[in-house]
Amino acid sequence: MIETRLLQQFVVLAEELHFHRAAERLHMAQPPLSQAVRKLEEKVGARLFTRNNRQVALTPAGAAFLETAKACLSLLEQGTLRARRIEAGLAGRLAVTFVGTAHKGLLPQAFRIFRARFPDVELVLAEATTARQVEALRGKRADIGFMRWPGIPATDLTFERIEREPVLVALPDDHALAQAEAVRLEQLSDEDFVMTPRDEGVSFYDQLISLCRRAGFEPRVAQEACEMQTVVGLVAGGLGVALVPSSTRQESREGVTFRPILSDAPDDLRHIDMVIGWRNEPSSPIRDSFIEIVRQLAQE
Repeated sequence: MIETRLLQQFVVLAEELHFHRAAERLHMAQPPLSQAVRKLEEKVGARLFTRNNRQVALTPAGAAFLETAKACLSLLEQGTLRARRIEAGLAGRLAVTFVGTAHKGLLPQAFRIFRARFPDVELVLAEATTARQVEALRGKRADIGFMRWPGIPATDLTFERIEREPVLVALPDDHALAQAEAVRLEQLSDEDFVMTPRDEGVSFYDQLISLCRRAGFEPRVAQEACEMQTVVGLVAGGLGVALVPSSTRQESREGVTFRPILSDAPDDLRHIDMVIGWRNEPSSPIRDSFIEIVRQLAQE
């Protein structure tokens, strides 16, 4: 291995072609510089300079090696600067996963602010269900997840609520209750329901089931779909009704009507939370900067 110090000394001497001037630039005595050049020539296995009492010149091998030495030093400098910027949270990569309805909340604004403040950080985005986000966080394929409460033991992860929104009922346009100002849940007791699978979001599924049970009935789940857009599409197709977060209605879809629900259930059941999750491990400046932006937006 050739020491970086030898490369730096070689480049300075190649630029000065004078041992005394090169030694002065390097803040060293001339004899150690001569020894360093001989050591480098031994390691390279080629004579790099011709020298006599009057002049120093690069050999053809030395001229060729000079290009390599400069490239190596430049690459090392770039790598050092990049490492420092990553350590400071100014560069690197941030992988963010999110449920489909997250893009209707504060997430887009968080991305805009983060990009403006940290333009050298690569954002890698992926839509996923809550269960798959938990797996991605644990597998270190994601750094932050925007999801519903997982509803499963996850002591290796931290979760924090950032938004809360009411539950609505999605009805086909031609449904008998579509013209009502609000729908009492017990009015849906004989309906087919479209829901997301429990194993893709335990807490979300159990919350909606509990809401129906508080209204005195067990919902009849006729169809399941992983993505909320698909759930709404199945409702539009007349395959059932669905209980959904209010943000779902922001994406207009022909054939579907959204109505508030009337229920005596506790507030925690009648509203759905959006949370962010991340791994419990030593702090990451990039990740923590993004979390802080989200927190500020949530407070506002």
